[in-house]
Amino acid sequence: MHEITVILNRAGKGDSKAADQLLPLVYDELRKLASARMAREAGGHTLQATALVHEAWLRLGGDVQPTWENRAHFFAAAAEAMRRILIDAARRRQANRHGGGMKRLDVDDPALEISAPGGADDELLAVHESLGSLALHDPRKAELVKLRYFAGFTIEQAAEALGISVPTAKRDWTYARAWLFKEINQLKGS
Repeated sequence: MHEITVILNRAGKGDSKAADQLLPLVYDELRKLASARMAREAGGHTLQATALVHEAWLRLGGDVQPTWENRAHFFAAAAEAMRRILIDAARRRQANRHGGGMKRLDVDDPALEISAPGGADDELLAVHESLGSLALHDPRKAELVKLRYFAGFTIEQAAEALGISVPTAKRDWTYARAWLFKEINQLKGS
């Protein structure tokens, strides 16, 4: 069993020393996740990768860690926490900059690829809104999109985190891209 998984299990059982041991072990990987995510953000962004890691850590429970199934479960939750932090920040910027009105970006990618946000708050929010309807339709595919699009996981990493095979993850990814492409175009047209 991986050292992180052992410590996660101990922290979930209330071992106060385990949480102190956990952060140094996962910090570098969380920092890489945050740095990759922040690299796709707009220039001049006030939130730094270190602050994103610290905020995500606090949202995950900080020194009082919940019970985690395994390492993949922990990092999937961390990716979700980072996604929510960035969505909240994008909403605040949109509200301040545009009086709350949001524009839709044209997503005319013929291959139905979901590109990285590239700092476009409008695209980030459009994907987020469309992701909500996908989650109602198929929660697993929505989780896959969160891991791939917002956390930068590879297909293999996302499959492991979700407990599915790589071929299933590839099929789900193809379906989810098509779903989001259609939803974003419908939002754009309304």
